[in-house]
Amino acid sequence: MRRFVRSLFGQVVIALILGVLAGLLAPEWAVKLKPLGDGFIKLIKMIIPILVFCVVVHGIAGAGDLKRVGRVGVKALIYFEVLTTIALGMGLVLAFVFEPGVGMNVDTSKLDASAMAAYASNADKLTSGGTVDFLMKLIPTTVVEAFAKGDVLQVLLFAVLFGCALTMLGERGKPVSALVDALSMALFKVMGIIIKLAPLGVLGAIAFTVGQYGIGSLKQLGMLVALFYVSVLIFVFVVLGLVMRLSGFSLIKLLRYLREELTIVFATTSSDSVLPQIMAKLRNMGVRDSTVGLVIPTGYSFNLDAFSIYITLAAVFIAQATNTPISMSDLLTILAIALVTSKGAHGVPGSAIVVLAATLHAIPAIPAIGLVLVLSVDWFMGIARALGNLIGNCVATVAIAAWEGDIDRERAHAVLDGKAEPLTEEEDHASAIVPPVVVPIPHSSH
Repeated sequence: MRRFVRSLFGQVVIALILGVLAGLLAPEWAVKLKPLGDGFIKLIKMIIPILVFCVVVHGIAGAGDLKRVGRVGVKALIYFEVLTTIALGMGLVLAFVFEPGVGMNVDTSKLDASAMAAYASNADKLTSGGTVDFLMKLIPTTVVEAFAKGDVLQVLLFAVLFGCALTMLGERGKPVSALVDALSMALFKVMGIIIKLAPLGVLGAIAFTVGQYGIGSLKQLGMLVALFYVSVLIFVFVVLGLVMRLSGFSLIKLLRYLREELTIVFATTSSDSVLPQIMAKLRNMGVRDSTVGLVIPTGYSFNLDAFSIYITLAAVFIAQATNTPISMSDLLTILAIALVTSKGAHGVPGSAIVVLAATLHAIPAIPAIGLVLVLSVDWFMGIARALGNLIGNCVATVAIAAWEGDIDRERAHAVLDGKAEPLTEEEDHASAIVPPVVVPIPHSSH
């Protein structure tokens, strides 16, 4: 019991329980704890851009083979598109089979349009320029702007170019590469300090949610919420489980290895809150730096599996709830539009509703005002979205690393079985890559 309480996982679980109790017993006081959760996420986001830059640059420079980096990038994009399409299709199929919106008979004229005003404006921005505009947004006006805004994709673009340049410089580029590596070590130390505050962040986030919305807020649209959770579970354990099996690893063991991060994401509904730890843990598993550095940050914008299920499921739900007939061409349009709009979702305020609005914007048959129906349960669905997206990106990294031969299989199995200690300084050039608080070893004390 003492070991459980002293571990990060144990502290997060205790904070989770206390947060729920606070929300139920003292909702007015619990709502005031929201800054704890918001502050924790801001602390993590503070270091993400520069950390991603350091990991990607060090990974590419250390790889020494630009062809290998290019292959990883291409394979990652192929993988993302295939899995996203499967997820989108699953959402459509399950919505039609179980019909969660049938029988609601919602009159769209009686819905409050004002609740959608902020989301609609962001949706217009998302779809206004199409694919070309989206690609242009990947290029920052200045490098400093990319870091200042915290746009991970823009930072990633510059990091790839910078890492390639260092590789091309050969010996002359090694001092800069060493400096970047030293900076990443310092940043992982900072991350190790911040992550100790995770229980406070979890307490604040879950207390606010339960206090604000109450447990009973699930009842209104329970069928949709339940179906979405089942959909994500099926996708994770069937589709992603198969991917892991084909890669030669166990999904269950991977989930157990990432239990602290999954618990934090469950409470905060933000996968950003654990990005540094996830990258550290995958490196600790024996995945090559360059693969982790390319796949994880890119996947946060391009590989949103649970998010994709949500988009198509919610779109069909709204059509069913408002008694709107939709044709096969409408369904294919939803599929095609969602493939594009979901790519710009990360970092957009209220991203799920915004992307859903952007998707429906292209399909006049479905009333966009119907989005008001899912606003009340969006947070609850956000838990499954964040968890599903995070698991999907971790599986993607392992699968692509296995595909490319960029993973030390012996070490990976040892780590997943709980039989390996974190990498030493000599093994990984960085003793701070995986702080002890981030990577608990079952047989060691904390």
